[in-house]
Amino acid sequence: MRVQTLLGYGVSLLGFLQLVAAAPEADAIEPEILIVANFPESNAFGHVVNGESNKIFLTIENKSGRNVTLENIAGSFHHPETNKLIKNITALSYNLPLLEGAKLQLPYQFYSEFKPGDLRLNIWLEHSLDDNKYRVTAYDSIITVVEPETSIFDIKLWLTYLIVSALIGGLGYYSYLSLVPQPKKRKTPAVSAPVGTVTATGAGGYQEEWIPEHHLKKPKQRRTKAGVAVSGEDTSGTELSATEGRKRKGKK
Repeated sequence: MRVQTLLGYGVSLLGFLQLVAAAPEADAIEPEILIVANFPESNAFGHVVNGESNKIFLTIENKSGRNVTLENIAGSFHHPETNKLIKNITALSYNLPLLEGAKLQLPYQFYSEFKPGDLRLNIWLEHSLDDNKYRVTAYDSIITVVEPETSIFDIKLWLTYLIVSALIGGLGYYSYLSLVPQPKKRKTPAVSAPVGTVTATGAGGYQEEWIPEHHLKKPKQRRTKAGVAVSGEDTSGTELSATEGRKRKGKK
């Protein structure tokens, strides 16, 4: 009787120990999180454009039966053949509760500055449960890096050309002024009027342009009773004496 009782206690204790040992294993099981990644419909071929914001949508569904916390979404670029890491993409933090059976869609944006060609893009999601963190791969495939399309009607492109042309023109003009010697301007001496007496230039007579106009006017000549022509300015002494004699006779 005692033996059977002891055996019963032993079996119960063994079962309890098995339950205790199995509990951590159950907690260590990774929660089931399903993720589907898709590029927008406008980017059906999954091209990654340099210098632009590239977007990919992640559809996340919690099928673990427990509530988890969505920590962040991140990614990286790798060599398509060797899988060597080229560059990590900036991680986006969420700290968002993901309830049991919940399903949501989140956008993930990233930038590219690589040479055009094929690269491997890897995007993952990190979530946590009871201080344990887990990583789930959301996208892992070969993508094509391309340059942005150019158009003759692109305003930004035209503005860039104008600014660059203005800078080049300004530098060219400054270099021309600095390096090429400029011709000196000749000063024409001012013509000054002659000072002093006017002299004759020879057979041609005087230079009348230097003589005032009132000196160039010829005085009017008048005839005297004696029949001699006398100018208005030059009056002989005989005429003056005859005039004075007439005045005296009148007084007598």
